[in-house]
Amino acid sequence: MKKLVTGSLLAASLFALAACGGGSKDKDSADFSIKDRYELDEKTPAWKLDNKKETTKITWYINSDWTALPFGEDVTTAQIKKDLNIDVEFISGDDSKLNAMISGGDLPDIVTLTNKTGQAALKADSWAYSLNDLAKKYDPYLMNVVNKDTFKWYSLDNGKTYGYPNYSNTAADYESGNIPVNDNFVIREDVYEAIGKPDITKPENFVKAMKDIAAKYPDLVPMGFTTVGDTAGPFTDKLQDFLGVPLEDQDGKYYDRNLDEEYLTWLSTLNQVYRDGNISDDSFTDDGPTYDEKVKSGQYATILVAGTSGQGGNFNDFNKKSGTRYIAIDGPSSTSGRKPTMNQTGISGWLSNYITKDAKDPAKVTQLFTYLIDEPGQILTKYGVEGVTYAYNDEGKIDYLPEVAKLEQTDNEAYNKKYGISRFNYFNNDRVNALKVKTEDALTQMQAWGKGKLVPHFVIENINPDLGTPEARSNEAIETKLNSSVISMIRASDEKAFDKTLSEYKTFLDDNKWDEIKAIKSEKMADNREKLQ
Repeated sequence: MKKLVTGSLLAASLFALAACGGGSKDKDSADFSIKDRYELDEKTPAWKLDNKKETTKITWYINSDWTALPFGEDVTTAQIKKDLNIDVEFISGDDSKLNAMISGGDLPDIVTLTNKTGQAALKADSWAYSLNDLAKKYDPYLMNVVNKDTFKWYSLDNGKTYGYPNYSNTAADYESGNIPVNDNFVIREDVYEAIGKPDITKPENFVKAMKDIAAKYPDLVPMGFTTVGDTAGPFTDKLQDFLGVPLEDQDGKYYDRNLDEEYLTWLSTLNQVYRDGNISDDSFTDDGPTYDEKVKSGQYATILVAGTSGQGGNFNDFNKKSGTRYIAIDGPSSTSGRKPTMNQTGISGWLSNYITKDAKDPAKVTQLFTYLIDEPGQILTKYGVEGVTYAYNDEGKIDYLPEVAKLEQTDNEAYNKKYGISRFNYFNNDRVNALKVKTEDALTQMQAWGKGKLVPHFVIENINPDLGTPEARSNEAIETKLNSSVISMIRASDEKAFDKTLSEYKTFLDDNKWDEIKAIKSEKMADNREKLQ
């Protein structure tokens, strides 16, 4: 699912569709009748009241290139199918397929976007129903289960909310301690002990430690990192979070983290490590599978990891084979005493889901939203079915049944196919993590390292200029230039080449409306603060 595209073409297509009439109906609220099916009850979810006999077919489009999940064939989705008497058909494909579907004049029941700031999301009132209106007409219980902060965050200028996300973390979620850190600097424990467990939080110590590793372990790559691809990987905002680079200046305006002096010092430090031969050129071109294999085999002595949770299987494989493990330690850190400001998924979440004005049974689709957002639905999609995949222990915590836990460890593919646990995650959040029995695994120590280091980045979410504007085009060009410049600086042949690349980047900013872009970002930060009140 990490291969999801940005959704810009989706946004353009849906915006164009709304503008020209297209397949979406020009109506403000659903005119679908539930007469003779059920009476509204604010205290009872409508899916428990609905007496509709025939199975409702729901089409759900996600703009992606991953294989659509089968619905109703695993324990988790079979329970959803049974409870709501629905069948879900997932439609997956690229933008061309989506555009053809839209031009045919018939949107699916549900559309999932990946870009909250695209025109489709900003103009959702033209092609999707507001959840406020759907709740009033079909399921008032929905308003009891949505997170109020998330719902407000997603509201448009008319005060109504159209999309609802997964993994939307609020300030309360950050304070709860239930959200695990998802970025780490890790080192093989045997290597760490062999070089004397040095403090590598200072640039000069970091450079020396990489040299010591190279001398003692010539067959290992002293420093690896999550794949780069067309971006700078973990070397921009992730590294900045380790260094505690501010999110805003003293006046509450946009702060250019990419030109922070401490951040540039650490880029220079990484360049020194590279010039010492302790960062491999291969690491900049390795694809995902190649990187995964190197982690599993422990080829990296240290790794700057973005997305720790996604590496759990690889770390676990290494642990089982090697007799040692990767552990999180304090890596690159502030040189002035700033604390880390680690980030996790923000209040905007990841995917956002909309009920379109072409939904054939908007009542049933609204019921599905309520079902999946409500805590029982969260528990189902996260842990499966009580008595089949898990049981509650004496302390009221969820614990997987022995046969389920064993299958997960021995045959993950069969485990996914049979149980579907944590795969139907389009509305999931991290709040139900607190219900699970805590067990030791490859990520336990890494997540423990992050306790107290998470800081919400809500104020800088969705602050890029609006798509289609000259400033948006300039901002996109700047982001592309930043990514290439950061990698070039790390791989610079000497200090002169490093400084030259940095100077060229600063000139590029001046030539591409950077002052205007910063002003827009500052304005949007002010808007964010209003929504967060």
